[in-house]
Amino acid sequence: MSEQVWERKLIEDLATEALKEQRRRRRWGIFFKLLGVAYFGVFLWIMWSGRSPEGVDGHPHTAVIELDGVIAANNPASAARVNTALREAFKNDAVKGVLIKINSPGGSPVQAGAIYDEIKRLKATRPSLPVYAVVEELCASGGYYVAAAADKIYVDKASLVGSIGVIMDGFGFTEAMQKFGVERRVYTAGDNKAFLDPFSPSVPRHVEHANAMLQEIHSQFIDAVRKGRGKRLKETPDMFSGLVWTGQKSIELGLADATGTVSSVARDVIKAEKLRDYTEREATFERLARRLGGVAAQAFSEGMVETRYR
Repeated sequence: MSEQVWERKLIEDLATEALKEQRRRRRWGIFFKLLGVAYFGVFLWIMWSGRSPEGVDGHPHTAVIELDGVIAANNPASAARVNTALREAFKNDAVKGVLIKINSPGGSPVQAGAIYDEIKRLKATRPSLPVYAVVEELCASGGYYVAAAADKIYVDKASLVGSIGVIMDGFGFTEAMQKFGVERRVYTAGDNKAFLDPFSPSVPRHVEHANAMLQEIHSQFIDAVRKGRGKRLKETPDMFSGLVWTGQKSIELGLADATGTVSSVARDVIKAEKLRDYTEREATFERLARRLGGVAAQAFSEGMVETRYR
């Protein structure tokens, strides 16, 4: 092959590769533009879905606040978020009733107690505004603690209601450590600083102290239920034992008042059929990541954070 032919072929190959690279960049550019449009569309949909129904603002309506999932700090069902939503609903004169839509297995007694106390406080500021709890699938433990503050509790006949008890759980690894020849070394200042250490043998006085705390918290829970439900409560020996009951049975026991849904209670009881969601939602990007779902969204979120801090 002559040098002139070789140079011509080299130039042609380089031109072909450059053209291919240009096409690849164009395709990727189109892809990322479409991806950006898609994310923006999802963003707009999330923002639109959180808006109030047309004609609700300034007009009589029922406020809906969701208590969904485990009640804990930094969770969607935290006292900070729920109480903020409650205060927003109570200061709006157009609100004719507040519905707390509950689907929760419970959680922190501190967080649940803070919501219970805030409901009671707000009701004292505006006694004519009814507050109702509407149970979906589950209203257990701390979830029922919150519900007990409502004027009435509505359930589905198949809802699970109750679990009025307190639990502290953990594991003990001492025998496993002995089996594998693992020695526990812990140094404390204070005789009880290693309280309930799972890697040390159980100490009777620690167990006794833990049980005393659980009984105290349980008593607070029972007192809240009795105050909230009053004479409607038909106490049985196992009512405060931690058992749960169906919605139908909970009505018979006085733990709930009647069957109903958010829509039916707003329409038939509050007489304000239009609903407005006052729930304090997660940050927009958090919600976007959750709705896009799964590992991909989590990886995308983590990637954004890593990029930001590099």
